[in-house]
Amino acid sequence: MLTIGQLAATARVTVRTVRHYHQVGLLPEPERDASGYRRYSAQAAVDLVRIRTLAEAGVPLARIEALLRAEPAEFAAAITDIDTALQAEIDQLTERRRRLAELAGGDELVLPAEVVAILNRLRALGVSERTVRLERDWAILTQASDPSAMPQWIRDKNAGFDDTEKMRLYLACDRSIDWDPYDPRVDRLIDDLETWEIDYEGSRPVSPTPIFALILRESPTWSRVLDALAHRAARRDR
Repeated sequence: MLTIGQLAATARVTVRTVRHYHQVGLLPEPERDASGYRRYSAQAAVDLVRIRTLAEAGVPLARIEALLRAEPAEFAAAITDIDTALQAEIDQLTERRRRLAELAGGDELVLPAEVVAILNRLRALGVSERTVRLERDWAILTQASDPSAMPQWIRDKNAGFDDTEKMRLYLACDRSIDWDPYDPRVDRLIDDLETWEIDYEGSRPVSPTPIFALILRESPTWSRVLDALAHRAARRDR
């Protein structure tokens, strides 16, 4: 007869594991003998080894008890079912790993390569990461809500890179976000933007692009810029 420590050592498990198997009903717990110890038979050691083997193979503990009593054909069928379930889990984990690998690619996960190229080009021109992120987030929302609009957005952005004055103003707008609203540079920027608006867009009220509408919420300078441009446009239309 074996003590719990000897039983655990024979099956190459811990005493804690043996006690856990007692608690879940996989291995009967013997009564204490006259000396106060629980003694285990050779059959208990065999059962414990079988339990350990099945558990290590990935068989859920809830199914092990039935397998210990199963006939060979029933046992084989159950193992096949368990193997099928394990394969499904493996496939799931493989897919999750693939998705994680895509996440490591950053913007490429949700945006077309042409858009990623535009964002990288903005970075290369010195556009702040804050504005690049806003452009990226707008592109993500456009791609999700209105994919048909994305090709035109890409064309407009790429065309903008060839417009020297437009890119100069874009960079100036980006840098002005944190300026004091009454910095003299803001007045010059308003004048330049009005001139560009008249020359390139015609005389009409100015409304913020989706990106700068987002910036407007956090930038007192851009709030003043857009208010001034709208006021000037309205005055020209009279």
